[in-house]
Amino acid sequence: MDIISILKLFGGVGLFLYGMSLMGQSLEKLAGGELEKILEKLTTSKKKGVGSIKGWALGTAVTAIIQSSAATTIMLIGFVNAGIMKVIQAVPVVFGANIGSTVTAQILRLGDLGSGSIVLQLLKPSSFAPMLVAVGAFILLFIKKKKPKNIAGILIGLGILFYGMTIMEEVFEPLRESTQFQKLFVSFSNPILGVLIGIIITAIIQSSSASVGILQALSATGTVTFSIAIPIIIGQNIGKCMPIVMAGIGANKKAKRVQISYIFMNIFGAIIFLLLIYGLYYTVGLPFMEKVVNRGDIANVHFGFNFLTSIILLPFTEKFTQFTAKLVGGEEESKTDTALAKLDERLLNTPTIALEQCKTLVGEMKDAIYENYKTATSLIYEYDANKFVQLEENENFIDRCETLLTAYIIKIDRKRLSTDEKLVVSEILNSISDLERTGDYCMNIAYVARDKNEQGIHFSPSGHKEVNTIISAVDYVLKTTFKSFSDEDASLAIRVEPISESVDKLKEIIKSHHVERLNNGTCSIQGGVALFDLINCFERISSHCSNIALHVIKRVGGDRDFDEMHGHANDSYSEEYKALYHYYESLFIDPVLPEKQKEAPVADFLKEEEAKSEKKMEKEHNKKKSKDKHKKKKDDK
Repeated sequence: MDIISILKLFGGVGLFLYGMSLMGQSLEKLAGGELEKILEKLTTSKKKGVGSIKGWALGTAVTAIIQSSAATTIMLIGFVNAGIMKVIQAVPVVFGANIGSTVTAQILRLGDLGSGSIVLQLLKPSSFAPMLVAVGAFILLFIKKKKPKNIAGILIGLGILFYGMTIMEEVFEPLRESTQFQKLFVSFSNPILGVLIGIIITAIIQSSSASVGILQALSATGTVTFSIAIPIIIGQNIGKCMPIVMAGIGANKKAKRVQISYIFMNIFGAIIFLLLIYGLYYTVGLPFMEKVVNRGDIANVHFGFNFLTSIILLPFTEKFTQFTAKLVGGEEESKTDTALAKLDERLLNTPTIALEQCKTLVGEMKDAIYENYKTATSLIYEYDANKFVQLEENENFIDRCETLLTAYIIKIDRKRLSTDEKLVVSEILNSISDLERTGDYCMNIAYVARDKNEQGIHFSPSGHKEVNTIISAVDYVLKTTFKSFSDEDASLAIRVEPISESVDKLKEIIKSHHVERLNNGTCSIQGGVALFDLINCFERISSHCSNIALHVIKRVGGDRDFDEMHGHANDSYSEEYKALYHYYESLFIDPVLPEKQKEAPVADFLKEEEAKSEKKMEKEHNKKKSKDKHKKKKDDK
C-alpha cells in the first residue's frame, strides 16, 4: 500500500464521517415530520412485543434492500441522535438488520462473485451512492422549499457516506485479488485464528457481505471445509462492527447505546456459537465439519448465525435496552423524552386527564420558545457558539411537540369532553402551529447572529439602539401572549394586537432609517441585510403571537362563532384600542424617532386610522341596516 492509497483511505474515512454528520443534521431539521410518523408506526404497538417484531421486520427489509447492516445501523444512530427514535425502538431494528445483511450471500450463491445481474449491481453502494447524491443535488439546486431541502441533505449525506465506504473498499481492492491474501482463509485450522482472520479482513474491507462473497468464491477451489468456514464467518460478523464504531464518534449516549447493541449482538452470537459448535465438535464429534462447502453452504451458515442470534435476543429487547443504559453510564433522559412521556396513549381512556397533559406540554413548549428567544437575541452582540447546542435541543423539542401533540390531541374523544374543554382542544390545535413557527424564527435570529459574527458585521450606534428596542418590544409581546395563554386571561390577550401593530410600525421605521444611514454612508450593505433579516424575524414572531392571542380570546370568551383566523381582538378603531396603541407607541416607537418627529407621524397615523374607522363603521351600519330590513320583510310575510 503506497502513500496515495493511504491518502485515499483517509479521504474515504473523512467522507464517511462527513456524510454521517450531514445526514444527522438533516434528520434533526426534518424531525417531527412524516419520517417520524412512519418510524413510530412501524416500531410501536399497543400490544406488548408487537412493536419489537415490527421493528425487527423493518430492519430486515431495509437492510435487504441496501445490503448493509452497518448502513442501516448507522441510520438508526442518526435517528436516535436526532431524537426521532427511542433506543427501545431502534434495538429490534438492529437485530433485524443483521438478518437482512445475509441477502447478498444468498444472491451470490447463484453465480460467481461480481457477475450478478444488473439489479445486484444497482443495489451495491458503489452504484446507488452517486444516484443518491445526484438526486439530492438536483433537489437542492432546483427546489426552494425547506422540507425537500432537508430530504436532499439526507440523500446527499447517505450518498457521501456510502461513497466513503466505497473508496475505503477500493483502497483494499488489490488485496482481494492477491493469492497470498486468499490463502489466509485456508491456511489455519485453529478456530481462534479463523475468527481473527474473519475479523481482520472484514474490518479492512468494511463489509461483511464482501468478505463472505470472497469466501464463497474461494469455496469453488474445493479446499474450504465447514471447520474453516464457520469460524471465519463468525469473525466476519464481528469485523463488520468497525463502521459502527466509527459512526458512534460524536454521538450522544442514547445513540451510543444503539452502537453497543449492534456490537454486543454480534459478539454474543459469536461466543454462543463457538462454544456450542466446538463444544460438540471436540466431545461427541461433528462429522460434517470436514465436509467441503459450496457457495450455498456458506450463505446458509451466514444466515443461520444472524437469524438465530436475533431470534434469541429479540424477546429480551427491554432487558437488553436496560443493560446498554447501565453499560454507557446510565439512562440519558433528555428534556424531549421526559416531556413527551406525558402523552401516554393509556391516558386517552380518561380524556380530561389526557387534555391536561396536553396543556402541560404546551406550557413546556412555550418555555422552550422563550428560552430560545432570549438566547438567540443575546447572540446578536455577545456571540457564543456553545449556546447553539441548547438552542438546537430546544428547537428539536418544539418541533416534536407540534407533531406529537397534533397526533395525540385528535385522538381524544371529544364526545366525553365539556363544551369548555372542547374549546381548549380547538385552542391548542390552532395555537401549536403558531408556536412552532415562532420557535423557527427564534432559530433564524440565532443564524443571523452567527453570520453577523462570522462576517464581522457591526451595526451603527443608532442601528444598535433600534435593534435593542425591537428586541424589547417582541420580548414584551411574547411574555404577554404566553401569560394570557397560561392564565386564560382575555384582558391580557386583547393587549397583544396593539403591541404587534406597534412592532409592525417599528419595523417600517427601522427600515426607513437604515436607508437614510445607507445614503449617508454610516451603514454598510452587509449590515443592512443582517438588520432586515432580524427585523423580519421579529415582525413574524409578533404576528404569530397575535394569532395565538386571538385563539385565547375565542376560548376564554366561549364564542364559537368568533373567527379568530380573520377577526380582531377588539375594535381596532375604538378609544380603548387607540389608548393601548398610544401607550405601546410611547414605549417602543418614540425611542427610535428624532424629537421633532415623535408627534407628527403618530398623529398622521391616527388620523388615517380614524378615517378608516369611519368608513368601516359606516359600512357595518349599512350592512346591519340592510340585514334588519330583510328580517322585517321576512317577519311581515
